[in-house]
Amino acid sequence: MELLTIGAFARAARLSPKALRLYDELGLLRPAAVDGESGYRFYDPAQLERARLIAWLRRLGMPLARVRQVCDLEPKAAAEQVADYWAQVVADTAVREQLATFLVDYLSGRGSAVEDARSMAGIRYAARSESGLVRTSNEDTAYAGTRLLAVADGVRGPGGNLASAAAIEALKPLEAKAVPAGDLLGALADAVHHADRAIQDIAESTLSGEAVTTLTAMLWSGSQLALVHIGDTRAYLLRDGEIFQITHDHTYVQALVDEGRLSPEEAASHPQRSLLVRALAGRGGAQPDLSLHTAAAGDRYLLCSDGLSTVVPTESLRAVLSGTGGPEQVLDELVKQAYAAGAPDNVACVVADVVTL
Repeated sequence: MELLTIGAFARAARLSPKALRLYDELGLLRPAAVDGESGYRFYDPAQLERARLIAWLRRLGMPLARVRQVCDLEPKAAAEQVADYWAQVVADTAVREQLATFLVDYLSGRGSAVEDARSMAGIRYAARSESGLVRTSNEDTAYAGTRLLAVADGVRGPGGNLASAAAIEALKPLEAKAVPAGDLLGALADAVHHADRAIQDIAESTLSGEAVTTLTAMLWSGSQLALVHIGDTRAYLLRDGEIFQITHDHTYVQALVDEGRLSPEEAASHPQRSLLVRALAGRGGAQPDLSLHTAAAGDRYLLCSDGLSTVVPTESLRAVLSGTGGPEQVLDELVKQAYAAGAPDNVACVVADVVTL
């Protein structure tokens, strides 16, 4: 196929010749041929797809160094990188939105610089759900957004995967609106009620009449967060190098531990350690734990299914969470450790870092 001049290629790719020369210098898009005497660049029409991809990524605002990485990946991996980048953009935008609101209020005389600035916090986050090494289906669902973090683990069987997805879908409307700190617990409680109703519909559509899921979720407003929890998914907080489990498992085995009839060591290997005593099952009367917490800059939160917590010891979780990498890198290491331990169950995780403006 005949090569195109730099001008013709620029018009076809909707790029300027100046941009093409820059991409050549950076090694992003080398010309197919260069005239030995004039130095004039020529391009193969087959290069148009890469040129357009570069242009689209630049329109997203992606730095050139990251554009190079994405362009060299296979399509699926490239798509994941774009999704990760955009999630970070959304998180950063939410933080700037809070700052803009603060500045408008402060400059208008409606806010206190010291008090409001101390209360402003945002999160940087990542979420992932991976199939276990011996599972043929994945009932785990994970979600992370600028205001909502959630993990749900559907019980295996008819409707389990649908139940976990429905639970989180019922919470997602909370992402679209700013909930005042004083209304966080009520808003979460209402959303869980809607989730239970949705699971009831799913259960009625199955032959067994059952659909069950656990749920652990956080809803943010400034430095305040509301936590809802039911089942054996978990939430952990890493603060000042120490790790704290801030949820309590609703399992038969945990109840035995609470009563002093079983030691934590015995519970870890008990054959009924996954038997739930509380979950969302669409039967009404769900009794989730609800609590309000204050986040601090530097906090790191982990929400996860038991596919992680049962195979990766707490001390190992602390070591990974204490790493200097961002949420995405931390998730990579957590999943890697679960797989190294055999990953007998599916693994869903959300990691969120608290940042101030």
